[in-house]
Amino acid sequence: MSPTRLEAAIIRDLGRAEYEPVFAAMRAFTDARDTATPDELWIVEHPPVFTLGLGADRAHVLAAHDVPVVQTDRGGEVTFHGPGQVVIYLLMDLRRNKPGGKLYARQFVNKIEQAIIEVLAAYNLNGERIAGAPGIYIAAGERKGAKIAALGLKVRGNGCTYHGVSLNVAMDLAPFSWINPCGYSGLATVDMRSMGVDVALAEVQQALARELASQLATIALEPTEQQP
Repeated sequence: MSPTRLEAAIIRDLGRAEYEPVFAAMRAFTDARDTATPDELWIVEHPPVFTLGLGADRAHVLAAHDVPVVQTDRGGEVTFHGPGQVVIYLLMDLRRNKPGGKLYARQFVNKIEQAIIEVLAAYNLNGERIAGAPGIYIAAGERKGAKIAALGLKVRGNGCTYHGVSLNVAMDLAPFSWINPCGYSGLATVDMRSMGVDVALAEVQQALARELASQLATIALEPTEQQP
């Protein structure tokens, strides 16, 4: 089946904002939207915060220090957000142009991950997927296997999504050592700066938002199984 083309998403830059009000705003936006509501991508930079996925084991927070720990309704385990990290939330209706259609969730995730890979490649960094571990990891060299981008989504039964993706640009990476990132003990975490790329956060924010919008301009959907 040919991909269904989605309307271009509205990109909003929220600047630096506390996590919990943005989380509440994502839920409110999704509660209020209807079939005519345009999709949106929200760019934001958060002050330090640990967030837990819906089924996360709080024991993976080894030592929170003075960093807030917030329970969310996304998928995945614990992760860290902080200054110097690109965070983009994807508020999308993946069934808009295909009433009764069924979302290929794995393709949605694949396109988000591909957007990160493309942006990293533009800065001569090789990123790769690891089966069973959503996100993007360094593909070669001494830091091979280190995580540079994380992914956590909420997809409601009506196909509307929120939460999103984070890409480490120039951070204080120490808080990642205070948790088991994404539930993996000892998982190394890097940012673009530690990989030798010195670039402004705003530049990467805009690059990733544009690439996400491009990747998600077409989403493949499959028809709902016919009922007897």
